[in-house]
Amino acid sequence: MMRIVIASGKGGTGKTTVATSLAQVAAERGAVRFLDCDVEAPNAALFLHPDLETHREVGIRVPRVDAQACTFCGRCAEICQFNAIAVVGKKVLVFDDLCHGCGSCNWNCPEQAISEHLVVTGVIDSGTTPEGIAFAQGVMNVGQTMGVPILRELKKWTPATGDAPPSTSLRASGALEIRDAPPGASCPVVETMRGADFALLVTEPTPFGLHDLKQVAAIAHDLGIPAGVVINRDGIGDDAVGTWCADSGLPILLRIPMERRIAEAIASGRTLVDTVPDQRPGFHDLLERIVAGVNP
Repeated sequence: MMRIVIASGKGGTGKTTVATSLAQVAAERGAVRFLDCDVEAPNAALFLHPDLETHREVGIRVPRVDAQACTFCGRCAEICQFNAIAVVGKKVLVFDDLCHGCGSCNWNCPEQAISEHLVVTGVIDSGTTPEGIAFAQGVMNVGQTMGVPILRELKKWTPATGDAPPSTSLRASGALEIRDAPPGASCPVVETMRGADFALLVTEPTPFGLHDLKQVAAIAHDLGIPAGVVINRDGIGDDAVGTWCADSGLPILLRIPMERRIAEAIASGRTLVDTVPDQRPGFHDLLERIVAGVNP
């Protein structure tokens, strides 16, 4: 399976616009699954209109201490890198909001006094779009602070048999996965990009767009993921993004012009390729260039 992650660095650059249209043109030629990884504010479903039939709770496993078995040696507190557990006298304090669910305290407890308890932090909703795209999104519960555990479960998601059409020509295995990453350059973005075969970086020709493009391009470089750039709202700002991409060896694979009709389509919840048909060939070419680059 080929995995393409659509990232942006800066929010509001058109990342979901690109991801949803790319998924639609890809679905014309093979099996596609779409993961909306912006667990704080998923919105791809507004454009792809999946029938979300399955809902599964996910979370992290946090420690619970058996006070009868515990000798209060403090080993659990020493091993925790996140200060999520503390031993104060004859009492063990566990701070669920700080716990990352790594299990180190449980594995290192000499008395085996620690068990793990699931704390639900969000859900994974899944289903199928009218085009046959297997769709899943992570949704973090209000008040939670860590999206990475939800993302890890979302990346493991596999559609049920029959959710997607048979493959044709994308790859020998026939499946393409598109991940719509959250904005920014923090841990959820890194987790979304981890394991991808190609990073499509969406930006805009503004100083803010260039600044955040540099951040997310650095993540792709550090993870060893080949990358290309889409410039959205082309025609505003200046050519600093193009100059930097040329100097950095990042190919610009598509330019989407700044046009009112495009803005109106997106604002009304329609995908770009559905409402502006003259953009469809560009997305077909974009997909072919990505596939050719990953599988020369």
